[in-house]
Amino acid sequence: MDIAVYNPAGKSKATLSASDKLFHARTNTDLVYQVATSQMSNMRSVLAHTKTRAEVSGGGKKPWQQKGTGRARHGSIRSPIWVGGGVSGGPSRDVNFKKKINKAQSRAALAAVLSSRVADKTFIVAETLAVPTGKTKDAAKVITALAAALPDYTAGDRILVVLPGTVDDMPVRRATDNLPHVATIRASDLNALTLLSFPYVIATADAVAVMEKTFK
Repeated sequence: MDIAVYNPAGKSKATLSASDKLFHARTNTDLVYQVATSQMSNMRSVLAHTKTRAEVSGGGKKPWQQKGTGRARHGSIRSPIWVGGGVSGGPSRDVNFKKKINKAQSRAALAAVLSSRVADKTFIVAETLAVPTGKTKDAAKVITALAAALPDYTAGDRILVVLPGTVDDMPVRRATDNLPHVATIRASDLNALTLLSFPYVIATADAVAVMEKTFK
């Protein structure tokens, strides 16, 4: 399929022949949901942890004899019913939330999201995003000009900029670091969850070529 290519001034001057498998794929919301939730689970950090009666210190000695004291029988002061004892049924860092995602599934989900973005016109291709000066104000001018081609875009909306992942990307990365609504990513690192996290996406023509080579 053909995708319009915009120059740094935000004008469409040419078209790019892109892969139908990547940019004109069938929508599969169930697969996208499965892959996105799996990615979130794999990113989850387990911090909450409580110690069981086997993990807390002390309690090796029986508090008092079994019979004859008139008090309830106890075997350890580290029982969950004692202050300072272990916790029963509490959260544990040993819980594993990891979910396996097949490469074919993740790529199919990425293609589905990309195709949906292209159809909604929230994905555009830029001829170049060169910022030789590496200055934030110059990058902001280019991003603003390109964003004018995005439907319903308003200043401050989050934009994901997809770069080819070469050393030439460094000036653009440095220039956009101070733009709070703009994030950059290498084309080879693109995934369904990241795409879903941004309402608008701008990719360079070179980045599209890397995407086709990596995910096609």
